[in-house]
Amino acid sequence: MHLLLHLIVVILAFISYEHEAIAQYVPPYTSIVVPVTKHTDATKPLYSVQIMTAYVNMQYLHANFLIDIDAPFIWHDCIVQWNIYPGSCPSNTLCTSPVSCEEYQCTDVRTTFSYENPSCPPVTNSSTLPGWGYCTCPVNVVDPITGSCGEALLNYDEFTVNTSDGRNVFTGLYGAYPNAACAPSSSFESFPANVTGVMAFSSSPYALPAYLFQPLKKTLALCLPSTSSAPGVLFFGTGPYYLLPNSDVDVRSLLSYTPLLKHPDSFGYFIGVKAIVIKKKSINVPGNLSTKLSTLEPYTILRTDIYNRLIQAFSMATIGIPLTRPVSPFGLCYRAGLKFPDVDFSLEDGKKWTVYMANSIKQITKDVACLAFVDGGATTEHAIVIGTYQFEDNFLVFDLENSTFGFSSSLLNEQTSCSKFNFTLTDGN
Repeated sequence: MHLLLHLIVVILAFISYEHEAIAQYVPPYTSIVVPVTKHTDATKPLYSVQIMTAYVNMQYLHANFLIDIDAPFIWHDCIVQWNIYPGSCPSNTLCTSPVSCEEYQCTDVRTTFSYENPSCPPVTNSSTLPGWGYCTCPVNVVDPITGSCGEALLNYDEFTVNTSDGRNVFTGLYGAYPNAACAPSSSFESFPANVTGVMAFSSSPYALPAYLFQPLKKTLALCLPSTSSAPGVLFFGTGPYYLLPNSDVDVRSLLSYTPLLKHPDSFGYFIGVKAIVIKKKSINVPGNLSTKLSTLEPYTILRTDIYNRLIQAFSMATIGIPLTRPVSPFGLCYRAGLKFPDVDFSLEDGKKWTVYMANSIKQITKDVACLAFVDGGATTEHAIVIGTYQFEDNFLVFDLENSTFGFSSSLLNEQTSCSKFNFTLTDGN
């Protein structure tokens, strides 16, 4: 009897120890990480992430997706097949499983989490796959470059990325299984070369962040490169984040934070800009307007009334610098090679996001440089849209759990840049 009791106590102690060990297990990674490439071969500069898609012949295929922090769902160059088996997928084609028009995801995406575009025709349930017996789920997609409407089929997808501790890239992988959509190859003709998809990083429940789970925290960190010759970096996960040569400085220590705001008609991200300040001259922004953040607009767009006041204030602050003929789409251009004042976004909570010369002045030729802000017209939907030229070599953190936005201002002031992450693979043990 004593022996039996002793045995039970030992077993219970072992189970308790095992539970504790499981509870205490901390994975070696804190985030997932992907390289970011700048493309200059489309009608405007764009940025992509490289992500692993299918596993074929003992290796992963890779695809490049435009970064879109506004898109309602992911879509890319693939086809749907209901009976996928080895050899069934045509060569050089990515095959995924279809979502039927009777499943809740189909209704969800079509009614609530769809692209809003008046040029899109209504979708129907008339298409099916040979031998499947169910209708597929066509959804509208909007080309982020041309604005034209297309059609894609909702699917069950799979993406794979490397894990990281913020300092190194691990060989360990993380899989995500979203509902995305397959569009025909012809849908991507306006895209940069070798970019065949749109990766949604918005607040929509069909964007990638919604499919990334523990231990990853709901935090997107984005660092767009200013050059096409070296990649920037995108993390998803709480951090830390390190850039060379400052391998012991967590980039989070350089950030200021402001609330991340929601807009009723958008899955994108907004902040509250109270004023734009140039050399203590303040251009107030009407109080009820939020400022949109965009990974598709190349330069910050201002509503005409705000733009005109910015041009006036900047002209006054640069009165000794020779002007040149404006170069489209810019309205204020100068002789290059001189020093220009900073532009501050004064935020609602007293913080300021300083846009230094590297992000406010665009070098056009060796002799001409322009103020990199553009006139969006008198009736533009958002009074201010901050574009990617202002993001380059700034470290940006979208904390989706706490609804905060972290920003560093130019990393060049810290003797580093978005192209300084160490992408060398390590085993992570």
